[in-house]
Amino acid sequence: MSQLIRLKDIQATHRDLIGDDYYDPTGKTAYGAAEEKIGKIEGALVEDITGRIRYLIVDAGGWFSSKEVLVPAGLARIVGDDVFFDSLTKSQVEAMEEYDHDYQYSYNEQANKDRQAFVADTIPAEERLELKDDYYNAPNTLELLEERLTVNKDRIVAGLVKVGKHVVSEDRAVDVELEEEHAHIERTEVNRPTDRRIGDDLGADSVQVELEAERANVTKETFVTEEVNVGKTTERHTETIHETIQREELDIDRDGNIVDREGNIIDRDDITADDVRAYRNK
Repeated sequence: MSQLIRLKDIQATHRDLIGDDYYDPTGKTAYGAAEEKIGKIEGALVEDITGRIRYLIVDAGGWFSSKEVLVPAGLARIVGDDVFFDSLTKSQVEAMEEYDHDYQYSYNEQANKDRQAFVADTIPAEERLELKDDYYNAPNTLELLEERLTVNKDRIVAGLVKVGKHVVSEDRAVDVELEEEHAHIERTEVNRPTDRRIGDDLGADSVQVELEAERANVTKETFVTEEVNVGKTTERHTETIHETIQREELDIDRDGNIVDREGNIIDRDDITADDVRAYRNK
C-alpha cells in the first residue's frame, strides 16, 4: 500500500537530490468556489511510489478559525502564486477530517475517506461531488501570466485660441477736384444816344453777381472688409510609450520526475516512506 509523505520531509531528507527548484505550493493563497479566499497552502503530500503530489494541505482559516484539511491535488487550478479550488465549498470542508500532522497517511485509505466526505449528508445536494481517480493527479495545466500594456487616452486642454479685434488709426489723403467761380468783367465800347442824364442814377444803379465755389464735405461710412470664422481641425501624431512588462515562461520536465540542480533525472526508487520515517525518528 502506497504511503503519503510530506513534501517538506522529502526536501529535508534529500535536499542534495532535488535542489531548490522543485515546485512547492507551500505558502500560496488558496481560493474556493466563486474565487472566495479561504486561506493558504500549508504543504503537500506526495505518494512514495510514484513521487506525485496527491494532496494539498489547505489551511481553511478564512472559513474556520483553525482547520487544516487534505484536498485532492486534481481539484486545484494554479495561476501564478494563487491556487484555485473552483468546486470546493465551505460545506465540503466542514465535512472533511482535520489534517493530523503526526498520522501516517496512506493513499488508498485517504481516498476512501474523501469519497465519503464529499457526498456527506451534511453537504447540500447541489454541492456533493463524486470524486474520480483523475482528481488525485496534480494539475497538468499551468496558466502562464503575461503583463500587457493598456494605453488609454485622456482629453486635455493643449492650447487656447482667443480671437478679438482692436481699432487701428491711419491717415488717408484723397484728391478732390473742386470748382469755384471768379468775376469776369468785360467792357464793350458803344456809341448810341440815351435820354438819361449823367448823375441821375448815381449810387442806385449797381449789378451784383454771386460767385459760387465748391468745398470738400468729408463724411465716413463703415464697410465690412473681412469675415473671420474660428474653427478647429484635428491632427494625429504617434507617441511611443516605453514601459517594462513581465511574463511567465514555462519550465518543462517529464511528469513525476525529480531532478537535481543540474537537471539530471534522479531515480525516485531510493526515496521511500522508510527513508523519511528513519529521518524523522533521528
